[in-house]
Amino acid sequence: MDPIAASAATALVGAMTSEAWQQIRTSFVDWWRRVRPDEADRMNAELDESQRRLDEDQTTEAALVAAWQDRLESLLGENRALADQLSHLAKMAEQAKRDSPRVRNESGDRTGTLEQNAEASGPSRVYQAGRDQHIHES
Repeated sequence: MDPIAASAATALVGAMTSEAWQQIRTSFVDWWRRVRPDEADRMNAELDESQRRLDEDQTTEAALVAAWQDRLESLLGENRALADQLSHLAKMAEQAKRDSPRVRNESGDRTGTLEQNAEASGPSRVYQAGRDQHIHES
């Protein structure tokens, strides 16, 4: 197992659930176009298909990571000089996932990040919720 390919595959599939996915996908396809121009369109389609499968069923994540790891190991086996570039893409994807995660709500819809800030002073109260909130006071 190649640790760079494993890391890149994990980061790539992980980024599929982030708000930055389109940017990461574009960067990855652009990179693939430089190293294997004849396969770039197919890789683009396969990334879209992987992302669609992951959106439909989160249990496919491990299988997708394994599939992308195989592809990347094959590529690195043919051209080890690409390892630094692939490592850079993996770091970019990992950072994007940390910076812009998406989560599923109870209905399965993906939602963006939520940041709430409040300040209260004196006898005031602050109520904040990221979803349903029921307050019963007498």
